[in-house]
This record gives sequence, structure tokens and C-alpha cells, in this order.
Amino acid sequence: MFTLVVGGAASGKSEYAEGLITAAGNAPRYYIATMQPFDDECRARIEKHRRMRAQKSFTTVECYTGLSALRLPRRGSVLLECLSNLTANELYSPDGAGTEQGALDAVVGGIDCLLSQCGDLVVVSNEIFTDGAEYGPDMQPYLRLLADANRLLARRADRVCEVICGLPRYYKGGELNV
Repeated sequence: MFTLVVGGAASGKSEYAEGLITAAGNAPRYYIATMQPFDDECRARIEKHRRMRAQKSFTTVECYTGLSALRLPRRGSVLLECLSNLTANELYSPDGAGTEQGALDAVVGGIDCLLSQCGDLVVVSNEIFTDGAEYGPDMQPYLRLLADANRLLARRADRVCEVICGLPRYYKGGELNV
């Protein structure tokens, strides 16, 4: 089962996505973390989240770019957090694909690779398109790329939901009680 969960900042999307994975059963749980630790604040946030996930029996795997090269030790349930970071990393990181098309191919190809290795996949992505902020021209390639990735993955997903104020609204597939 492939689920795409989108939502704005602090919407509850991550907590909801974790609930989907824990409800999927006792298979090994992998948390693919894509946030690069650029500074002490990022490192502290990553460590806090790592401790929280460990209580839910997640094994954290850091993967900032090149998702298609990732091999899981055993088949299980996977939570990728988050598509927005992965997309930015593929576009802007020196280790990333570097072009819009290359980054899109790397992201979608990486998701396909994960799907071949797990029973349940939940991908979290940010909804940043209606936040009212005005982004400069240097942000436009990233916004286009994230929108394209969200659309392509939504087509492939079994379920697609948006989380607002902690409440999921399903656009595709059925809602699960978690």
C-alpha cells in the first residue's frame, strides 16, 4: 500500500503518517529521514525526532540524495519524511541530480525503488503552494519540481490525503482509522 500524505507546516501530517505505519503491523519499520543537518538547530531537531521514533520501533535511515541506491535490510513498512527535503536536496545539493528533470527522475525513481522493497510506504510532503508567501524567482524551479513530484506520486499512490489541523482528508483511496 502506497500512501502520499501532504500538509502544511505543523499540520499534524508527520504524526498521522507515523500512525499509518504503526497501524500497518509489526513488520520492521524504517524511517527514511531526508533532512540534512546543516547546523546545530537542525542536529538538535533530528536527534529529538530520532528519540521519538525509536519509541515507536522505527529504524532511522538517513538518505539525503540518491534514494534509488538505498537497500533496506528486510522487507517492512517505510515512512519517508519528507519529499520536500529530498526534492530540494536532489535539486540543490552538490551530491544531488542538479537539474529539474534529473531531480524529478531521482525522486520518482527512488520512490519506485522503495516500493519494490516494502509492503507499506508512506511518503510525507509539504503543501507550500497556498501559504500566501511570495517566493523569489530562485525558488520557482523548486516549487515547480515539488509540484510535479507531488502530482506524479499522487497518480501512483493507492491513497492520497491532506492533513489539516491533525485531521486527514482523503482525495484518493479510503481513510484508515489510526
